[in-house]
Amino acid sequence: MKQSLHFLAAVLLAVPAVFGQAIARDPYNGALVMDAATGDVLFEDGADRPGYPASMLKLMTLFVVLDRIEAGHLRLTDIVPVTKEAMRMGGSQVWLDPRESFPVEELLYALMVQSANDAAMALAIYVGGSRDGFVTMMNDKAAELGLSPITRFQSPHGLPPTEKGQRPDMTTPRDFARLCKALLDTHPDTLRYTSVQKREFRADAQPPFQPILMETHNRLLGTVPGCDGLKTGWIRASGYCIAATAERDDRRVIAVVMGSVNRSTRDAKTVELINRWLPEAVQKTAVPAVQPAPAPVPEAAAKPAAGAGEGAETEPAAGAEDTGGGGWAVAGWAALAVFVLAVAGLAVRRRLFLSR
Repeated sequence: MKQSLHFLAAVLLAVPAVFGQAIARDPYNGALVMDAATGDVLFEDGADRPGYPASMLKLMTLFVVLDRIEAGHLRLTDIVPVTKEAMRMGGSQVWLDPRESFPVEELLYALMVQSANDAAMALAIYVGGSRDGFVTMMNDKAAELGLSPITRFQSPHGLPPTEKGQRPDMTTPRDFARLCKALLDTHPDTLRYTSVQKREFRADAQPPFQPILMETHNRLLGTVPGCDGLKTGWIRASGYCIAATAERDDRRVIAVVMGSVNRSTRDAKTVELINRWLPEAVQKTAVPAVQPAPAPVPEAAAKPAAGAGEGAETEPAAGAEDTGGGGWAVAGWAALAVFVLAVAGLAVRRRLFLSR
């Protein structure tokens, strides 16, 4: 209870301090390195400080879209129409036009390689029915992953709020590392998109449209051995952010750095963290595989063999009905639980009465 109150107090104190303010620090506002195989935290510094993810949150946009594809509600070949709302997006983009339409897969590459805000909006409207509908799906996914209450998405792209009273997207290095691990565990093909350094978009364009050569914002790709993702982010308020992953010698780590004062500091610190902690990660082959549940024991085989020693115990077959005294035992525990709750309720009421 005391820990929960401390956490709530930290949230209440930290969040107002972040809203609307630039939070960049030297070398960062917060950072965390996680073993991608086990989820163990290898390094953390300010890992629970709230911050703006900026375009890093496009990884959650990708997560939601890939979930829909895996569930059979969407296909990579589905054609997404471009809306006027998507066309009006600023920042990094591929200059979508309402006269165009693209396969889901092409827009996913634009989302990850070019960090295209217009592609993020086009996908959000197509998949979620509306921008707000898709944002609800993002927050539902965050809740499903068990992320902290600090993490709250307000957009599918990570741009600053444009409407009065609208809150910014927020998360923490710890939450975002957990998101990245879940994304890689659930959709290993994520790396197919996040590892690309250059790719042509609108390759078969006809006038008046022109092809675009997209280039990644992640300068660690191609320079840091084993690095194959994930995503960078920057807005003025957030500072420079990155969620990076690298694999060497069958070991993989996820490094999240948020709120650096400039890109070179962010990248240098991320490389330092990867090089320092990657050798400490567990080799994937050393992580025990999840064993399937044993088959239920047939009822006949569950009886003790003749001559079994005293104290020999056998568990009932799965699904077997509890007979004899087991039902009374359950009822007894239930009654005890009701009694304890009643006593606790009376104690609370008495405390409230005396405090009046």
